[in-house]
Amino acid sequence: MKEKQNSGKALCEAAQTYIEAHSADKFSLDEMSKALFVNGSYLLRTFKRHAGITPLCYHHRVRCAKAKNLLTDTSLSVSQVGESVGFVSSSHFSHIFRKTEGCTPSEYRKQHKQDDEERSDP
Repeated sequence: MKEKQNSGKALCEAAQTYIEAHSADKFSLDEMSKALFVNGSYLLRTFKRHAGITPLCYHHRVRCAKAKNLLTDTSLSVSQVGESVGFVSSSHFSHIFRKTEGCTPSEYRKQHKQDDEERSDP
């Protein structure tokens, strides 16, 4: 039983690595399962059991983490940030970002730019 848990954990970690490496690509459970040489349904169940979320949700979180860095460290527009991390439309980017982070990309940028300014004041 312990061996099965370890193989499930290893599969989840391999899937996370795959998602991180392909975060700007369109998400495809089928392509990921082929790349990892497992059945898609098995991958989905195993990932959810070990990570607590679906692979698609993890994909969204990875994209949003990259977007947060771009929002605070660059002057790219919100739509350019969305494109940079792999979203096809800015409305879909804003929807997923809000769902994942609890605020819009613009609100996130404004809040974190203020935080940076407050830290840099003497």
